[in-house]
Amino acid sequence: MTTTAYPALRLRRLRQHPVLRDLIRETEVNLKDLILPLFIKGNQGQKQPIASMPGHFQIPLHLLPAEAEEIASLGLSSVILFGIPAHKDHLGSDSYSDTGIIQQAIRSIRAATSNLLIISDVCFCEYTDHGHCGVMSSRPGHRDASQMDVDNDKTLDLLVKQAVSHARAGSDVIAPSGMMDGMVQAIRKGLDAAGFNHIPILSYAVKYNSSLYGPFRAAAEGSPCFGDRSTHQLDCANAQEALREVHLDVEEGADMLMVKPAHAYLDVIYRVKQAYPHIPLGAYHTSGEFCMLKAAAEKGWVDEKKAAIEILRGIRRAGADFIISYYAKEAAQNHWLPA
Repeated sequence: MTTTAYPALRLRRLRQHPVLRDLIRETEVNLKDLILPLFIKGNQGQKQPIASMPGHFQIPLHLLPAEAEEIASLGLSSVILFGIPAHKDHLGSDSYSDTGIIQQAIRSIRAATSNLLIISDVCFCEYTDHGHCGVMSSRPGHRDASQMDVDNDKTLDLLVKQAVSHARAGSDVIAPSGMMDGMVQAIRKGLDAAGFNHIPILSYAVKYNSSLYGPFRAAAEGSPCFGDRSTHQLDCANAQEALREVHLDVEEGADMLMVKPAHAYLDVIYRVKQAYPHIPLGAYHTSGEFCMLKAAAEKGWVDEKKAAIEILRGIRRAGADFIISYYAKEAAQNHWLPA
C-alpha cells in the first residue's frame, strides 16, 4: 500500500483559511454543553461574593427567581444546585426536609422559569455540623473523633430520603456525589418506590480525593471539621479503580456518569468514555481548576478567554458530553461560545 507523503501531502493546506478551519473542527463546545453551579444560602440580604471564585456568589432565596431568569435569558439550559442551610446537625436533616434550602430553591426556580434543567446535588457535607458526607460512626476499637468514619449503609438510607425529597420538590435530575458504595442502587429503588421512575440519576461515579475542591468547600461551607475524605473518595493515583466504580454504578442503574475533577483527569474521562461510549458522560471542571486559571489571568500570564475555551474543548475532546463549569455564565455573557 502506497502512502502519500510530503511534499504531495501537506496538512497545513487545511489550516490556511479560517472558515475551512471551522468547517473541519472535530470538537466544539456550545452553551448547551455547560452546566452552571449555583450556591443557595438564606432568604435575606444580598448576594455574597465568593472571594476565591470571582463572579460567583452565595445567592439568597429571594433573589433566586431573578437569577434563574437571567441565566435562562443568556442561553444556558442547565444548573446544578448546592445549598447552605441555616441549621446544621450530625445527620444533615435539612438536606431531606421538604422545607430545606434546596427544596425551596428548586420550587423557586421552577416557578420563575421552565427553561432550565434543574440538577440537584445529593450529599451531606454542606448540611452536617461535622462537614462529612454522611452519618459518622467510630471505627472498631476507637472512640476519639479523629478515628470516626462515614457509615456507608446508614448513609444510604438518608441519601434515599434526600433524593426523594428533591424529586418531590421538582428536581429534574438527581446527582449523588458522596461516593458511597451502593448509592445508585439505593436511590434508584427509592425514587421508583416513590413514583419517580422517570427521574434520571447522574452519578458522580468517579470522584477523586482531590486538592482542587478547596474554593468549593469554602463557598458551600462544607469543609470537614476533622480528618479528610480519603476513606470514600478515590485515590488520585488510581485509574483502573475508577473503571471499577463506573462499572458498579452502571450495573446499579446510573443513567449518566461523571468524572470529577476534569482538567487534571482527562485520561480518566477518556478511559470511561471508551469503556462506556453509549452512556452520557459529564465532567466537573472544579473550583480549584477554575480559580487557578482566574489567578493566572489576573496576573496577565494567560489570555483568559482563549485558555478557558481551550480547556473546555480539551475536556470535550477527551470524551465528556457535558461539563459542569464555573465559566458557564461568563462564557454566555461575553459570547465566548455559540448557543
